[in-house]
Amino acid sequence: MSQRLGEEKQRSNIYHEPLRTIPHNIFRDNHPEYDELEQRPRMPVVALFDNIRSMFNVGSMFRTADGAWLEEVIISGYTASPPRKEIAKTALGAEYSVPWRYVPDAVAAVKALKRRGYTAIALEHTTQSRSYADVEYNFPVVFVVGNEGVGIQDEIVQVCDFAVELPQNGMKSSMNVAVAFGIMVYELRRQWDLKK
Repeated sequence: MSQRLGEEKQRSNIYHEPLRTIPHNIFRDNHPEYDELEQRPRMPVVALFDNIRSMFNVGSMFRTADGAWLEEVIISGYTASPPRKEIAKTALGAEYSVPWRYVPDAVAAVKALKRRGYTAIALEHTTQSRSYADVEYNFPVVFVVGNEGVGIQDEIVQVCDFAVELPQNGMKSSMNVAVAFGIMVYELRRQWDLKK
């Protein structure tokens, strides 16, 4: 009887452990194989990278796209494409798990996706943009992120169905494109998971 009480006490101690991180080697050991990953349904979201200047931002966005399991990344303008060591440094292999393609004409790509039933969204401050959190998104979605300095080209914004922005409460009017991308992707993922 005392042995059984001891075992129960030991099991209950699990819930009294301090909060701590899980070692990264455990994550690495539990990575699914690509074949297994490909069986998982992707979120019906396409991200279009328009004239992204920093390859480190591109790599970071690939890693976020993998984490949310996006359908595809479209690269346009002078945005760099894999394989590049600068992209690989922040993508950490995600450039191999996320389908991507380069298109020379971003406007044509957005129009083609809209004909297939995608809602086109610009992540950009515009005269009519709304807060990203105030929108109920209809899937499938294509959303565009643009250049770190000047944003998305006007001709691309004009073919989008609407624009959303991240409210800024400090002295700056915008944030890093990879950070903004991550916030938007995970809001889409949250809504998609609720709809499922």
